[in-house]
Amino acid sequence: MAGIGFELKKLFAKKGLFASIKAYGYAGVICAGPMLLGVILLLGARFITGYAGASGHERELLNSMLTYALLASLTLTSLFSMATTRAIADLYYLKQLERIMPTFYGSTAVMLVIGVPGYGIFLLFSGVSFIYKVLSLVYFAVLIVVWTEINYLTAIKNYKEILATFFISLLCALLLGALFSLRLDIEPITGMFIGIIIGYGIMMVRYFIVIYRYFPEGKGTCMHFLRWFDNYPQLTVIGFFITIGLFGHLVIMWGSRIGVQVQGLFYGAPVYDIPALLAFLSILITTVNFVTSVEVRFYPCYRDYFSLFNDKGSLEDIEDAEKNMLVVLREELIYLAQKQVFTTVFFIILGTLLLPVSGLGFTREMLGIYRVLCVGYAFYAIGNSIMLIQLYFADNKNALKSAIHFMICSVVLTFIFKDMSAAFYGFGFLIGGAVYFLSALIKLNSYLKKIKYHVLSCQPVFKAETRGIFTPLCDWLEARYIRNAQKSKYSTNTYYGEFKI
Repeated sequence: MAGIGFELKKLFAKKGLFASIKAYGYAGVICAGPMLLGVILLLGARFITGYAGASGHERELLNSMLTYALLASLTLTSLFSMATTRAIADLYYLKQLERIMPTFYGSTAVMLVIGVPGYGIFLLFSGVSFIYKVLSLVYFAVLIVVWTEINYLTAIKNYKEILATFFISLLCALLLGALFSLRLDIEPITGMFIGIIIGYGIMMVRYFIVIYRYFPEGKGTCMHFLRWFDNYPQLTVIGFFITIGLFGHLVIMWGSRIGVQVQGLFYGAPVYDIPALLAFLSILITTVNFVTSVEVRFYPCYRDYFSLFNDKGSLEDIEDAEKNMLVVLREELIYLAQKQVFTTVFFIILGTLLLPVSGLGFTREMLGIYRVLCVGYAFYAIGNSIMLIQLYFADNKNALKSAIHFMICSVVLTFIFKDMSAAFYGFGFLIGGAVYFLSALIKLNSYLKKIKYHVLSCQPVFKAETRGIFTPLCDWLEARYIRNAQKSKYSTNTYYGEFKI
């Protein structure tokens, strides 16, 4: 979405270090804020509950409950995030802002209706206490809303409010968790869990207020967003496959020889999970840099190039704009890759020096896994950035192929390596990330070599409406909404007419 890019361009245009910090901070919190919050809270909860006197089993159980809810909510929302983001972007472009809030209500409601009963059934047979079941379900529901809000925040320019919300949520979660665990007569695990839920709850409420203030009151049916699932079916499965590839190796390792049954249906593999959690932090720089660098510099060139087709630009102008766009894109992708390589090396060196004395119980085996996963996440981050560029050019089919390659390699190879020696742990995800990177790069390069052909010759002569399983439902709901609106208007006019008489 271009909304964030416009605002960041204004910030980067300003001279001075403070303006750059604001720009990077804004992009970082929007793109990775809730995920970063989750990582910090997982680590913070581990230390706070340990200091409060919780046993090792209790701490692992809390970690498992938080992780399960996190992964389950991300997996569910991945089925909706890309399609709804495309819907928001299209409505934003068409200046139909009044239709955006209904899409938020509709997509959130659908995900909650699907997710809460499903996750509730899992918790019912999970083997944990009733209070833990309730807290886990509430946490899961709050996360679904937060992940959905992130799609809408990219179009909003109130970066001060977004930054403030992130830090307030983080502080409230840690402070309240520590207060409940250390000072009040509450079980440490329960107290910390409540504090984390309140932290995410504050983020959810404040983000909703920001969204509600920005977009006008809703118009139309809240299920209007389902049309985009028919128009862009690839987007639905792309997000899902990437999520499975990104987190599937964690779940598979829970069933390996290093996996442990924490309690009931909750499993974990601390030897693998902790290195993966810390290695994941190494890609946040690329996530932020994609927005601050690629979108800010590349998007204006991209926009200028395609505007020439609409504004009757000459062939010479189109070729010059194409050359300029591809040069900028190549420079930014190389710059992004260089930053990620530097960050990965830095994390590996720093981790090798500090993690063994960090108090996290890092063994030589865990340190080896950490190094391998740092490299794997680096390949994934660069490959994912290239895949997003594929979506910029509407090359959805090839983006889907790249996502499938990543998912299959990551899941299948991790499953093969899980019963081997510890030296192979993490290599399934590393190879999957490398395949993702190479697949996306090759397909993007092939596409860009024939970009004028794809823009001009591959388009249909006549635009035909794509009608899938959701379009008839949307048509019926839209017609019903119009009838009700007309009835309401007629009743109001009649009433006032009689009143005047």
